[in-house]
Amino acid sequence: MSEASRDDYKIQSFDAETQQLLKTALKDPGAVDLERVANVIVDHSLQDCVFSKEAGRMCYAIIQAESKQAGQSIFRRGLLNRLQKEYDAREQLRACSLQGWVCYVTFICNIFDYLRVNNMPMMALVNPVYDCLFQLAQPESLSREEEVDCLVLQLHRVGEQLEKMNGQRMDELFILIRDGFLLPTDLSSLARLLLLEMIEFRAAGWKTTPAAHKYYYSEVSD
Repeated sequence: MSEASRDDYKIQSFDAETQQLLKTALKDPGAVDLERVANVIVDHSLQDCVFSKEAGRMCYAIIQAESKQAGQSIFRRGLLNRLQKEYDAREQLRACSLQGWVCYVTFICNIFDYLRVNNMPMMALVNPVYDCLFQLAQPESLSREEEVDCLVLQLHRVGEQLEKMNGQRMDELFILIRDGFLLPTDLSSLARLLLLEMIEFRAAGWKTTPAAHKYYYSEVSD
């Protein structure tokens, strides 16, 4: 499947007008309101967890297209401003919509994974991403499988990059994760299994050994 068709596929859940807006942003970014495009992508990411997992690829493509066409960064600025706004309101978001909160964490981690400055992750996103993951590692969050699942998925995706940017905070995060695994809590058996897998994943240099993969993922599928 070509890159273009994959990008087309990701926007099938939008209405026809919005699909056209996004297709134009990808091909001719100067022809559309890029701040509106950024808001459309964030809004949809907060509602659709499937899209939030892939939105970073689209954002990266629009940023590249705008830079190549006009040497500007209107879209990136609008995107980061909106991410900051949602970050500031993250406690309210989590309180009123667990799905919206999980989608937001997935989205910001996806953006962190894709956006680069001089081929390095954006420093401005390091602490916000860590703060979100720290919330997911709190005892009350670990009692919810949706949040445990999100924590583990995002650490699989960006944990190694995050540790390179700030190793001390990763150490602190894994103290929380280890305590959550060891101390008496309301952890489900699946959540406990996922946390143990993540502890071993990091200990192995952010890699899953074949034996560990067979053990953990056969357990999860069962």
